[in-house]
Amino acid sequence: MTKLSGFRRVFAHVAPIFFERGIAKPETKEISSLSVEPCEGETLVVTTFEIQRSEIPAFIEREHEFRFLAVIPETFNGLFYTTPAVLCARYSDEEYFENRCNGSQEIFFQRYGRYGINKIWVDDILPCRVYLRHCVLAAKNLGDLAYDNFLDHTFLGDRKTTIREYLATAGSGVMEEEPTEMLKYRYGG
Repeated sequence: MTKLSGFRRVFAHVAPIFFERGIAKPETKEISSLSVEPCEGETLVVTTFEIQRSEIPAFIEREHEFRFLAVIPETFNGLFYTTPAVLCARYSDEEYFENRCNGSQEIFFQRYGRYGINKIWVDDILPCRVYLRHCVLAAKNLGDLAYDNFLDHTFLGDRKTTIREYLATAGSGVMEEEPTEMLKYRYGG
């Protein structure tokens, strides 16, 4: 685990994979996955990992809608990494359409439009329940520091409501919901 200053986590990203897997709930707007965005004064506890050079094309394809930023994480001893890490950050819809879809409505339709999605970055949506549970459990498995940081430095799209507050109010019951048998391995925490 490391620290990354100047960013916050936000649930404001419509994820087509949730529609594919049947876990999106558009009727309640519970369709969001997680992204990060710059935010002065915020510090995130993050994990870093390496991927093989041969895995880079698959990584780029899987994280297609994100802006890739080079960042320098910091250890808890105050030392900075000597090589940059890649962070998947929020794009704007316009930038995504121009840079990743090459201005092509057909590419956008194949990735999003076929699910009835016309905007990727939306502030009035809520976390996909199964995915939120998975994220909370994963953070908890990393220890109290990561868990508390996730709960207190991850926000709904309003950028005011923390995940801790959400789980205590409108999101109560999320942690008790089990993923379907087919998704238990993927979203089991």
